[in-house]
Amino acid sequence: MTFDVMGRRRVFFLISGLLVLASAVLLATRGLNLGIDFTQGTLMERGFERVVSETELRQALADPALQNVNLGTPRVQHLGDGRQVLIRVPALSNEAIATIDRVLGERFGPVEVLRTEVVHPVIGAELLRRALLSLGLAAVGVLVYVSIRFEYSFGLMAIVADLHDALIALGVLSLLGWEVNTAFIAAILTVVGYSINDTIVVYDKIREVRSAHPRLSPAEAANRGVQETFVRSINTSLTTLVAVAVLVALGGETLRVFSVTLLVGILVGTYSSIFVASPLWVSWTEWLHRRSTRVRQASAS
Repeated sequence: MTFDVMGRRRVFFLISGLLVLASAVLLATRGLNLGIDFTQGTLMERGFERVVSETELRQALADPALQNVNLGTPRVQHLGDGRQVLIRVPALSNEAIATIDRVLGERFGPVEVLRTEVVHPVIGAELLRRALLSLGLAAVGVLVYVSIRFEYSFGLMAIVADLHDALIALGVLSLLGWEVNTAFIAAILTVVGYSINDTIVVYDKIREVRSAHPRLSPAEAANRGVQETFVRSINTSLTTLVAVAVLVALGGETLRVFSVTLLVGILVGTYSSIFVASPLWVSWTEWLHRRSTRVRQASAS
């Protein structure tokens, strides 16, 4: 590939800036639909012998037998062919859950208990804290490793590119409105690892080019490094995307958030490793050079 990536880096920065801005606006206005893993409540997945509409379910949950049960505003979601539903309500006792199942059985016939999860406020807050801690530790680990393996500026720009990927993936989930659970955190960590792996391959080639051709400017060295790893990056991503696409198509509702997050993350990560991470490093390096030149000139005068 002979495309001048560094020469057109402002175009790629503009594209990334718009995507990041759109994601930030979505997160600020719509937020994330946090599952009970991170909040609190009871998640009841139930199966029926026939399709039960949302209206029927809400009428059943308003049954007089449940008037002493704190159901708040129940959230109902159909799964599969419509005979399976997810009902999300505040944290309930086992007796209250049994009462709900009894009422549903009286209204709609036999009820199959597929899943029941109860998360209390303290547990939800702890899970959220640990999830954020995991992401933070991953970022620090990446920065330390890349700084030691290459140089600090490579590590810093790799973190910025990773944040770019993670923020866009969060924006997509906010746009879709899907419930975010612990599987989403696993997917984000996987995306971060995949993206940094791709970025390191490009950075390693840039370092190799700079060692072999020390007279090249940062932009020239980065261009050559990107060009020599472009085919490898695309082929690797396509191979991975095929597997993830199968997971999206056949994984079902349980793996939907995980697989779609992976799909978006790999697409964005491939783009950022080629068109964002290296241009960021070039711009940062050129800025440091200009600053040091101004300092020297000021000292000389």
